[in-house]
Amino acid sequence: MRAALSILGLVIAFAVVMFVMKKQVQQLPKPASAASAAAAQPQALPNPQAVGQQVQSALELGAQRASDANP
Repeated sequence: MRAALSILGLVIAFAVVMFVMKKQVQQLPKPASAASAAAAQPQALPNPQAVGQQVQSALELGAQRASDANP
């Protein structure tokens, strides 16, 4: 009897979890079709040299701030 109640409790808990998960999945935004998603995204990639310069300047700024913080 105890085993049957334990199994019944597990089945009920599983059903509740599945119900909640189904509700959450229904609230997700619908994915756009591949053609419209590709058209919405920009095709041009940023210039690697410009990105490298931004990273380098951020590193230099961080090093300067770190050296200013530690006298």
